[in-house]
Amino acid sequence: MEIKDEKVNSFTVVGLSGKLDASNAGMLESKLLSILDKNETNILVDFQSLDYISSSGLRVLLFTAKKIKELKGRFLLCSLAPHIKEVFEIAGFTAIFKIFATRDEALSAE
Repeated sequence: MEIKDEKVNSFTVVGLSGKLDASNAGMLESKLLSILDKNETNILVDFQSLDYISSSGLRVLLFTAKKIKELKGRFLLCSLAPHIKEVFEIAGFTAIFKIFATRDEALSAE
């Protein structure tokens, strides 16, 4: 998995590509925590190039969402492929996360 981040307006956009599973979920968790350590509490995770997500990846996202809620920030997701969105639906995560069809849609929802 590859992780890229960039600052766009008041959000840090974290782009994921490849597969998010038990072998690399810790890497994503470290990246998200390092962003929070810089007092950046508005994060948008862009799934545009993500092919797969496991329960380990979902756990990292849930953990991060809880931390950001405590910090009164915003945690948004965008560009989920249909098979990834289905995983979120089955897990009941579509009720927990704010999910947008595109990056632009998410950023304009500020």
